[in-house]
Amino acid sequence: MFLGFGEVMMRIAPAGHRRLAQVLPGSVDVTFAGAEANCCVSLSLLGAQARYLTMLPKNMLGDAVVCTLRGLGVDTSSVARRAEGRLGVYYVETGANQRGSTVTYDRDYSAISLAGAEEYKLDKAFEGIRWVHATGITPSLSERAFEATLAVVREAKRRGCTVSCDLNYRKKLWRWRPGMKPNLLARECMSEVLKSVDLLIANEEDSADVLDIHAAGTNIEAGKLNAAGYLQVAREITRRFPNISRIAVTLRESYSADHNNWGAMLYEKAGDRALYAPLDAEGKYKPYEIRDIVDRVGGGDSFAAGLMFALNTPEHADPQQALKFAVAASALKHSIIGDFNYSSREEVEALMGGSTSGRVRR
Repeated sequence: MFLGFGEVMMRIAPAGHRRLAQVLPGSVDVTFAGAEANCCVSLSLLGAQARYLTMLPKNMLGDAVVCTLRGLGVDTSSVARRAEGRLGVYYVETGANQRGSTVTYDRDYSAISLAGAEEYKLDKAFEGIRWVHATGITPSLSERAFEATLAVVREAKRRGCTVSCDLNYRKKLWRWRPGMKPNLLARECMSEVLKSVDLLIANEEDSADVLDIHAAGTNIEAGKLNAAGYLQVAREITRRFPNISRIAVTLRESYSADHNNWGAMLYEKAGDRALYAPLDAEGKYKPYEIRDIVDRVGGGDSFAAGLMFALNTPEHADPQQALKFAVAASALKHSIIGDFNYSSREEVEALMGGSTSGRVRR
């Protein structure tokens, strides 16, 4: 069974590509979201058992979150509640063409940011758990949230669990230590978290922002990506953190808000080899061309969930196959509105097998 720890929020978004100023006051779409919750939902919908550990307020909003997650098959038995604190919120405007998507956070004084590590019943949460997943988002909220994240990953290692962590750097967060730049605070804190990690997941920017390790030949703002350059990035990360045995990097080339190329690299320290997906008929890296993005938010989380699921599923456990599965799962997420990836294992396997036309299935 998998365990995810982190904050779940309310996601508020205008329908379609409208901006908040166009719809407020008025109607908006309200769903729930959060990196670690996204992973648990994806794992559940793919067919795995996933338990979610979080802190929610004792009110009707917290009740609604629990009902939603439980309805999607996530084990909510370790969701903790407290009287003080609120449900965090984030607002997203979906971009189009040359206008990128924008996110506005409203997460101060959320229940999880106020909760100390001692408020979570970790003995109960870890029952039957073999794999624990955390990210760099929850520790960015407050010192207490960082300490709770650290306690969870350290407890996981003490119990012999595999630990995965998505760096997930958010420059609008990491503001809880006055006078310290967000990236430097993230570097200090995540360096402690990474000491307990087996599988590190990052996007094309995270290693540079958090660890100051840069891929040669890459210019993110210009949409230029040198996939091969991430091999050296991975080697340097494992040199600094010898406990990390695998590093996955999602590779997004952004030509516009609607048109991205999408793929990934998986580095295996044992054997010092880098694997890429997807591949063309000749075995060369050829990313998916996604030319009509519906919603890219949550794409990285669907990749992480897909990779975790595949590595623990006999039919896909081979590292190259697992990477192929993860990239396909996350490519499909770009076609789905909201943070959750409502894609089935069968749909992912169909895309892996070459079903890319989008034809109606009757």
